[in-house]
Amino acid sequence: MLYVRVKTLHPKIHGGILSRRDLAAHREQMEQHGIAPIDLVVVNLYQFEKAVAQPGCTLADAIENIDIGGPTLLRAAAKNYESVTVVVDPADYPKIRQEMEVNQGATTVATRFDLARKVFALTSAYDSAITQYLKDKQV
Repeated sequence: MLYVRVKTLHPKIHGGILSRRDLAAHREQMEQHGIAPIDLVVVNLYQFEKAVAQPGCTLADAIENIDIGGPTLLRAAAKNYESVTVVVDPADYPKIRQEMEVNQGATTVATRFDLARKVFALTSAYDSAITQYLKDKQV
């Protein structure tokens, strides 16, 4: 929607990510609204720093390379690490796949917590890169 500016913020998506599987009220509301649980979120953010490093990158170009939905999905999944595996680093794919093969498609809570920490570190660095780029810009 809107030339891909709006594509991920939806209650069926975020409800599926943020639902607490241990709460009957959450499970009931999910069923009532046709929301399926989402157990795995994998997101590669727009490469903001790479985009702004390109010669001739304009402010408008930079703004279009700020990922909104990706960090939102990542933060939601990381917040619910007790139930959701969140992956931001392709280097983690083999380790996660192997763990899922051993655990009937699941990961351990320890792994999910480690991956959640990676998310918050990444989104913090991502926001810092945007802040640094914009600090001296004028319109």
